[in-house]
Amino acid sequence: MVNESRFAGESMNSHDSMETGRWIESVVERYEGRLLRYASQITGDVDRGRDVVQDTFLRLCREPPANVDGHLAEWLYTVCRNRALDVRRKEKRMQTMTDEQNVTQPSREPSQADSAERQDTAQHVLQLVEGLSENQQEVVRLKFQNGLSYKEISRITELSVSNVGYLIHTAIRKLRTQLGVEG
Repeated sequence: MVNESRFAGESMNSHDSMETGRWIESVVERYEGRLLRYASQITGDVDRGRDVVQDTFLRLCREPPANVDGHLAEWLYTVCRNRALDVRRKEKRMQTMTDEQNVTQPSREPSQADSAERQDTAQHVLQLVEGLSENQQEVVRLKFQNGLSYKEISRITELSVSNVGYLIHTAIRKLRTQLGVEG
């Protein structure tokens, strides 16, 4: 079994090939679904998103472990983002995922039994998020769908930490206003 303490610091000290293989498998299991959603949102297409995520994991396999030690999530999201933006630029078009595509993304994370009201609210919030600027959508998704810190988001998007904070703050304020929530 893979040492769970690795995820705390995203550390990998052993260069043993069997251990490395298990580590890669655990990384794929942990991040594949989230990276697929992220890449698909950037490219506007699930199949292109799958290609981007596959390329991201292939690059991880070729990367010396010391290069990702301590910042694995940040490294994965940065590589995934850069590759997805390359794909998007190459095709010179941006498509927003439909709500149906967003909801049907496969994930290895355990699903929770949501009530119909909660699903309706989530759908409504997703629609409202699509109305935000592209930068706001990206930072909100990285923060709330992927649980990344402002510092990690800053490094991934190449925006300053304060700009990330500002974008998230103004996006939340706009969403609260549209939802009629006091804040």
